[in-house]
Amino acid sequence: MAPPLVPEVQLHLAVETVEIWERTEEALGEMGLPPPFWAFAWAGGQALARYCLDQPDILAGQRVLDFAAGGAVSGIAAKKAGAASVEACELDAFAIAAIQANAAANHVTLETRLGDLVGTDDGWDVVLAGDVFYEAEPARLIGGWLEQLNARGATVLIGDPGRSFLPQDKLEKMAEYTVPVTRDLEDREVRYAKVWRYK
Repeated sequence: MAPPLVPEVQLHLAVETVEIWERTEEALGEMGLPPPFWAFAWAGGQALARYCLDQPDILAGQRVLDFAAGGAVSGIAAKKAGAASVEACELDAFAIAAIQANAAANHVTLETRLGDLVGTDDGWDVVLAGDVFYEAEPARLIGGWLEQLNARGATVLIGDPGRSFLPQDKLEKMAEYTVPVTRDLEDREVRYAKVWRYK
């Protein structure tokens, strides 16, 4: 199905949150796993995807990293907007499989990378980071890394629906979108997601 804000992109998305969470735990034989982030089009990722499609000049011919990609809605949008290459990274092997399935559904090619890239610099021209500032310590590490990439000349775009640890004082707002969301994930029906760049 297509996420509400990005009808141009088709994704394999979960309809029922708890069921897919339980099935993930069953498949791995583990309990207490984190939510299957890859099975949903989060508001920050949708905002980034919409921005990429509306501002293709930023992506055209560029090497792009979709960081903490989830199901890669942003990376797919970047590729559709004309990026030369898109690398989507995730910590979860299920997410890598979801990225590959979603890319195929959109007839685009994304490179995938399993692992934590924080602190890495492979020379990307554009870095997309959606919904990454929701926990204090990871937000500090990710924010410092994204600042370094920005300082060396990468275009760093952040999609965020008002997460607690977004370093707003270091950012400037590029766009804002109203994104319909799932109540059982976000405890509301609409999020106001913004796209930011470092000042």
